[in-house]
Amino acid sequence: MALAVTSSTSIAFSSSNSRTEQGDSSSFQPSDRSFPSSAALNLSRKRSPAVKALNAEPKRNDSIVPAAATVFAPDVVEKAAEVEDIEKLAQDLEKASPLEIMDKALEKYGNDIAIAFSGAEDVALIEYAHLTGRPYRVFSLDTGRLNPETYKFFDTVEKHYGIRIEYMFPDAVEVQALVRTKGLFSFYEDGHQECCRVRKVRPLSRALKGLRAWITGQRKDQSPGTRSEVPVVQVDPAFEGMDGGSGSLVKWNPVANVAGNDIWNFLRTMEVPVNPLHAQGYISIGCEPCTRSVLPGQHEREGRWWWEDAKAKECGLHKGNLKEENGNGSVDGNGSSAASDIFESQNIVNLSRPGIENLLKMEARQDGWMVVLYAPWCKFCQAMEASYIELADKLAGSGVKVGKFRADGDQKAFAQQELQLGTFPTILFFPKHSSRPIKYPSEKRDVDSLMAFINALR
Repeated sequence: MALAVTSSTSIAFSSSNSRTEQGDSSSFQPSDRSFPSSAALNLSRKRSPAVKALNAEPKRNDSIVPAAATVFAPDVVEKAAEVEDIEKLAQDLEKASPLEIMDKALEKYGNDIAIAFSGAEDVALIEYAHLTGRPYRVFSLDTGRLNPETYKFFDTVEKHYGIRIEYMFPDAVEVQALVRTKGLFSFYEDGHQECCRVRKVRPLSRALKGLRAWITGQRKDQSPGTRSEVPVVQVDPAFEGMDGGSGSLVKWNPVANVAGNDIWNFLRTMEVPVNPLHAQGYISIGCEPCTRSVLPGQHEREGRWWWEDAKAKECGLHKGNLKEENGNGSVDGNGSSAASDIFESQNIVNLSRPGIENLLKMEARQDGWMVVLYAPWCKFCQAMEASYIELADKLAGSGVKVGKFRADGDQKAFAQQELQLGTFPTILFFPKHSSRPIKYPSEKRDVDSLMAFINALR
């Protein structure tokens, strides 16, 4: 998917024409479960001139009062209700056509939802959105490492639908630091996660903080190891939306139940433009250095990060799909499995048991400390990884150190007794002149909220 950083904190997503000829949304009745009716094909491709700008920052209360933990209790209740509603919605739409699912998503969220377009076969999402006749927005992540054919394809899609794709770019300083430190192709040696985090995950995180929901092209047959259970709609387990906190963003996957061959039959039937790389054997398309064509009979994801474990073909955009397994192949809810670690950054100190015990004993510290108690298998810990790393980068050299302590498995009892661990993640601040850490009470784990908490105490 193509990513981009701008000097502004706001982004605006592209829009199609509004539903002026379709009438009330309740009248939408697809005549076919797989393909739209012929009447829907005659919709105008003109672009609506009025598109409300979308703020990429979440709506939040900047005043964080550590002692007022009860202020946040209502949020927990509301989020639990939302999860239950989304699960029911997923069940209701499980047998619906992609067009019907797309129409429901656009109707429900309006300006607060956008289509994530990567330049591959998920152009089908834009076609479905166009066929609903509703206004829609499209964004893409420009990593700076895409194939020339993909960039030309973006331009073709914009002209075909009369839209403007809003691009998000990676932070130039972060890219510069990565390349100067490790070179242009470090991912071949130490894995793709760090590069993808800088070029894709963080820009996506900024974009999603201005939304309540987003639309992806995930399909169950794309990656049996990570996407076989993708629902048509879900609470996003890895990112936060404009309201902040876990459960604040909803992810729609309209083609989750559609086979790859059926997607291509749809594209051919509707004469939708496609990336010319597909004709060269590329099926799943990402960055140029990390994507190659596949041979007949190979699975489409084998062309992505081909030098790595085939069971973990995710860049981080859909990290919530990854499951940690124990030796028997089942999910280990206690975190005792050999899970891949998270919160990896040169500005985050990995604290051992003696290290965290020393912090507890010190009554006069030279620096303040922000520490997250985490389990790498926890989806809520994974969801705050990007913001916590960004926080560590901001606090570098400020007199506040940032650390992490893995508190699952054998360390869980200790963390519960001595470190106020309730659920993962638990965030603690160790002030300079205090013998006990202060627990962060909020569910909002974006950078600004965490910074407000620190500034209120240091």
